[in-house]
Amino acid sequence: MNREQKNATIAALTDKLKAANCLYIADTSSIGAIDTNNFRRELFKNGIEMLVAKNTLILKAMRDSGKDFSELEVALKGTSALLFSENIKAPAQAILKFRKKGTKPALKGAYIDSAVFIGDDQLNNLSNLKSKQDLIGDIVGLLQSPARNVVSALQSGGGKIAGIVKTLSERNN
Repeated sequence: MNREQKNATIAALTDKLKAANCLYIADTSSIGAIDTNNFRRELFKNGIEMLVAKNTLILKAMRDSGKDFSELEVALKGTSALLFSENIKAPAQAILKFRKKGTKPALKGAYIDSAVFIGDDQLNNLSNLKSKQDLIGDIVGLLQSPARNVVSALQSGGGKIAGIVKTLSERNN
């Protein structure tokens, strides 16, 4: 790879990193070609993009991105695959699903909305994170619950009051 190609790769990675709110770094070493293709298919089905580059190029792109990836630099050893996704827990779930067959790929680190997670032991925690849409749905549900109770009480109370008024008016006759 000549200098022009390296600079183009760094520029492309820098653009991806600037736009990314969710980045996973996985160790894909010792995965055979067939398993790698199967893993890529699994990622593609879940809307996850996988890029593989040399650690030095990834490091330069991280430093040029304008984001603070300094805590993730320790994860850039050995074979590194970058996983980009809009859904923050999709890469973790895809790795766990694929790992039912073995121990790889292993999670080296993750960057999610400026929070950094280091190590494979974080994989289960990351797979259980709630996405922004999940959190919004929970909040809307919580906000609707008291309103539903008030509306239901008013509707049932109106029927009771009308019944009481009718009974009292019939009693006086």
